[in-house]
Amino acid sequence: MREPIDLSYPFRGRWLTQNSPADRVPSHGTTLFATSYAIDFVPVDETGRTAPVTLTTLLRPEPADRFPGFGRPVLAPASGTVVAVHDQAPDHDAFRGLPSVGYALTQRRRAAAGWEALAGNHVLIALPEGPVVALCHLQRGSVQVVPGQQLRVGEPLGRCGNSGNSTEPHVHLQAIDQPDVRRAGAVPLAFAGRLPRNGEVVDAG
Repeated sequence: MREPIDLSYPFRGRWLTQNSPADRVPSHGTTLFATSYAIDFVPVDETGRTAPVTLTTLLRPEPADRFPGFGRPVLAPASGTVVAVHDQAPDHDAFRGLPSVGYALTQRRRAAAGWEALAGNHVLIALPEGPVVALCHLQRGSVQVVPGQQLRVGEPLGRCGNSGNSTEPHVHLQAIDQPDVRRAGAVPLAFAGRLPRNGEVVDAG
């Protein structure tokens, strides 16, 4: 396995770690579309929670803007060149409780539609040392960068959304060895030399 690339967290504030490669590889249960080392971050409030769970949560989909992180800024995790942008996928409702079961049953259909159907709105950044970093599930219409643009670490890219294959607003981040995701290999990653584990709340100031 190659050495992981070291990134900065693509956000400020408190975010909950999910599907971390620190806990298992492949982190999302599949190697499809080079996701072996992908990681998810869910924005949470000061208590480390997302939207409160109610009876409605268990029975019906919920508006994405009910969640505390919907619309939070997403930042460049490294300096590099923007090589691809997608910004027109709709943000859909969030699915928890019973609605999440029905949503999971449609996963195969989204995977068959290709990586863009899974990623939703996204930005790909090519790093000077070679790998490409993908940030996915961004809010529709929020992307602030264009292909060919040079970025510095910490610059704003867009906002946290619920587009693509997403059950609640979060950011999916993965590193790959070339811009063509269909042919790419997965690249390990770290943040300041380490990986947070599932359930760990990262406070990035």
